[in-house]
Amino acid sequence: MRQHRTARVQEVIGWRELVGLPELGISQMAAKIDTGARTSALHAEDRELFERNGKRWVRFKAPKLKGEPPRFVEAPVALERLIKNTSGVPENRLVIRTILTLGSHRWNIDVSLADRDAMKFDLIIGRTALKGRRILIDPERSYLSDLRSSPPLHSDKA
Repeated sequence: MRQHRTARVQEVIGWRELVGLPELGISQMAAKIDTGARTSALHAEDRELFERNGKRWVRFKAPKLKGEPPRFVEAPVALERLIKNTSGVPENRLVIRTILTLGSHRWNIDVSLADRDAMKFDLIIGRTALKGRRILIDPERSYLSDLRSSPPLHSDKA
């Protein structure tokens, strides 16, 4: 019989949290923690591929900061792959690698660029981004990370 090791939980977070994507100029935004999604996804409009120093890059309109005009950001393309959308239909998506901040923690995650205009949250954090981080998700609570004391600069669309 296989024995399971009990991992020590480092932090408990809620089903939605305030996170940052500092390399994209996003210091704080509300994100849905979605363990049903493998890959994290960010709302990105007007995506445009281009080449820089022999590598593929993407320019896109980032989720809008409250009270600021829309802005474009650029990031190297990490990969392109089929990812199932919320309806279960595979879509070919660009994936970038960027830093995620959650409370006092920072780590690299892969984020697919998607049209999330009809969704409540501009960003979902999938299970791959949380894997190995010793994080427990409390589905009855929200905004438990260290950033909870500040109001979000980005907010969910509700």
